[in-house]
Amino acid sequence: MIRVVLLVLVLLMSGCTSYVGSYPYRPTKVTKKYPSDVLDPAPSAVKKKNGEPTASMRPYTVFGKEYYPTIVSIGDTMSGRASWYGSDFHGKSTSNGEAYDMYAMTAAHKTLPMNTVVRVTNLENNQKTVVRINDRGPFVESRIIDLSFTAAKEIDLVDKGSAQVRLEVLGFEPSDSKSIHLKKLSKGPSQEVLTAFAVQIGAFANIQGALETKNKYASFRGYSAIIKDSQYNNAPLFRVWLRGFRSEAEARDFISQGYFSGQFITRE
Repeated sequence: MIRVVLLVLVLLMSGCTSYVGSYPYRPTKVTKKYPSDVLDPAPSAVKKKNGEPTASMRPYTVFGKEYYPTIVSIGDTMSGRASWYGSDFHGKSTSNGEAYDMYAMTAAHKTLPMNTVVRVTNLENNQKTVVRINDRGPFVESRIIDLSFTAAKEIDLVDKGSAQVRLEVLGFEPSDSKSIHLKKLSKGPSQEVLTAFAVQIGAFANIQGALETKNKYASFRGYSAIIKDSQYNNAPLFRVWLRGFRSEAEARDFISQGYFSGQFITRE
C-alpha cells in the first residue's frame, strides 16, 4: 500500500506517461467538439445522400440523455499546457505500435485520432511546430499534449519543461503513415468521428490491486472494466479502464458524477 501511495504521488508530478490525474481539456470550438450539445457538423461528412445520418453518427441515449458521437474537424483548436518526453521512452512502443523516436516530429494526446496532424503554438513566445499524434497522454492535470524532444526544442520548451500552447488540427494522415505530408492533407478527410472512449479509474504498481479493482467494477453502470498494462520508469504499471463510452460528452457526464477520484478520459 505504501508503494502504491508513493507511486501515485510521483506520477502526479511527472510528464507524459504519468497515468493518473484529471482531464482538463477544454476546446475553444465547442459546437464541433460537443455535438451532443449543439450538432453542427458538415452535412456531407456525417449524412447519407438521402439525408439520414450514417450509422456512426446516429444519436443514442444513455440513462435518458441523448448523445452524438464526437467529431474532430480540420481547423478545430484547443488550449492548455504542453510538456515533452525524451530519452527515458526512446525506442519504446507508443500507443499505435510505433517505436517512440525522440527526434521525430510526433506527440501524445489523450483522445485525438492516431496520425492527426496538429500545429502547436507556444503562446509564451509564438513559436510554432507541426507534429503527428502517435501516442496517448499526457495524463497530468492541465496538460493536453506531450511533444517529442525535437518538437519541444522547436518551440523552446525543453529547458522550461512546459508552456501554455494552442493546438490546431491540420488534417489526418493515412493510418499507415509515419510521416507528415502537409500538401497531401487537403486531399484527405476533413473530419474524423471519434468512438471507443474510456475512463481510467485506477493505476497500480501491483497487478493484484488492478485485478481487485477490475473485478469490483467489472460491470459498473453499464460499462465494463479492463486492465491496460504499461511501463513507468522501467517498471510495470497496471491501469484500470472503464470502457463502452461512445462519445466524449458521455464520458464527461460520467466523470461529473464523481464516482472515482483522479478519473480522466482517454481512447483505445
